[in-house]
Amino acid sequence: MVKHWPGGGSGESGRDAHFGCGKYAVYPGNNFEEHLKPFVEGAFQLEGKTGIASAVMPYYTISYDQDTVNGENVGNSYNRYLITDLLREKYGYDGVVCTDWGITNDESHHKGTVLSGKSWGVEHLSVAERHYKLIMAGVDQFGGNNDAVPVLEAYQMGVKEHGETYMRARFEKSAERLLLNIFRPGLFENPYLLPEESKKIVGCTEFVDAGYEAQLKSIVLLKNKGQVLPIKERKKVYIPKRYLPAGENWVGMPTPEKLEYPVDLSIVANYFDVIDTPEEADFGLVFIEYPNSGIGYNLKDAEQGGNGFVPISLQYRPYTADLARERSIAGDPRETDVLNRTYKGKTVTTRNAHDLEAILETKEKMNGKPVIVSLIQSNPTIVAEFEDVADAIITNFGVKLEAIMEVLTGSFEPSGLLPFQMPANMKTVEEQLEDVPHDMECYVDTEGHVYDFGFGLNWSGVIDDARTAKYRKVRS
Repeated sequence: MVKHWPGGGSGESGRDAHFGCGKYAVYPGNNFEEHLKPFVEGAFQLEGKTGIASAVMPYYTISYDQDTVNGENVGNSYNRYLITDLLREKYGYDGVVCTDWGITNDESHHKGTVLSGKSWGVEHLSVAERHYKLIMAGVDQFGGNNDAVPVLEAYQMGVKEHGETYMRARFEKSAERLLLNIFRPGLFENPYLLPEESKKIVGCTEFVDAGYEAQLKSIVLLKNKGQVLPIKERKKVYIPKRYLPAGENWVGMPTPEKLEYPVDLSIVANYFDVIDTPEEADFGLVFIEYPNSGIGYNLKDAEQGGNGFVPISLQYRPYTADLARERSIAGDPRETDVLNRTYKGKTVTTRNAHDLEAILETKEKMNGKPVIVSLIQSNPTIVAEFEDVADAIITNFGVKLEAIMEVLTGSFEPSGLLPFQMPANMKTVEEQLEDVPHDMECYVDTEGHVYDFGFGLNWSGVIDDARTAKYRKVRS
């Protein structure tokens, strides 16, 4: 199952459609077609017996003003133009279409909760009517729904409008697609497992090693001033604790205040001598995460008379969105919702602002000795706030600590490339068009390197290979 048709990367102002505040995908650069490429040139052109991905999941978002046939601004799964006209007919996809989770459920009025129903654009319909609209749009499976009642009600709605013959054929078409996926693996022909054979496959050394190698290859070396890396000798390392204030996690559950080591020191001790005193250490190693300012919505702002929408910041220090749009591109025309979702002039503070302070404090404590920063990212980061005080920076996107240690010690030479641009500042982030890639001013570090898409270092310098020749964009 490939996700998420017709693309999930153009949420307005970077907001996430798992939340009501992020229900709109926008296309200010008129670049809708490029977002289809991973599907039509990738998932629908596979090598192998099926030749095509077996299932497709549309995203939660409303692809704002992209329905050129019916003019509907409804969630992608509800949109007949996107599912039938485009996916099925134009691109010939006849596999299973499964909705994202919970889109037939009623919404919550709190746009900042991930647990809300996500019936974007069809909030006024009943649950059964939503199922009917999905069926008529071309959907085969309802993600997150185990209740047959609204499906049967939707069937009767179709019988009333189109007749029994039509609706039976429509349901049987979905049944055919779903059953085909079940039959293809051969489970009905031979449903029995041989436990000893399973043990040879599940978690086998070959597969575990391949996964670990992929982690190693994904790590990106951004900076290596004076070739401070690799550190092949067993040296003394100082790792500062990481502070996080009390807050909430992704699903809204409270999280306590924490001051603790960011990694398992017993693993680090397999490679270096870990000590508590920076004066005795040979180098400092600071583990941080990308700036986290929240989801772009603040309930307190809404309760105090604002529209609730706030900036999403990629910097650690407080950020005021003076350059944001005066009016949002999309908005909900209902009287109970927000039409203009601008956050211009509002200020947001990152929850992990202490990550920046940890780097600056470690630099001061090390008194000229090297400081290495290990950054984990889900979003691009404004590294301008700390790059000049770091001797080396490596970034990863979720790997085992051992993989980071093997790069630091030279057991593995870094080969990863940046999968996105690292912006120079928040000005270029605000000016960036949500649907257009490679349109930000990139950060240039003190070594003269541009942190652009496809940039990465190895021990010899800037990586220049077949990958960069193919993917790195040529600047005019």
